[in-house]
Amino acid sequence: MDRIYPAFLNSCAGFSYALRTERAVRQEFAVFLAGLPLSFVVAEQGWLRLALILSLVAILSIELLNTCVEKLCDHVTPDLHQTIKVIKDMGSAACFCAQASAAVVWAMALALRAGFL
Repeated sequence: MDRIYPAFLNSCAGFSYALRTERAVRQEFAVFLAGLPLSFVVAEQGWLRLALILSLVAILSIELLNTCVEKLCDHVTPDLHQTIKVIKDMGSAACFCAQASAAVVWAMALALRAGFL
């Protein structure tokens, strides 16, 4: 139990730093904040609300990991390097996959709500 609270504080510090310094994290967090109450309007079933919310959490989580990779790459070498570019591009691709997946989940939920499914 004595490790849980310090770990929680470290997580809060990391999240706070990312929100203060990273525009992409702020954007994804804003989408999460908007999507959280919207999920209760879009979905009537609890499992579907959960899917909508978790799809947004996945985007935010992967964006945070991508930010970590980019910061580490920049720390290793601030110079342009082809391998580092590929690594950063793959992190960006992971963010895109999460965003596309969330878009599909939200589109399906909206189609269900509208009676198309």
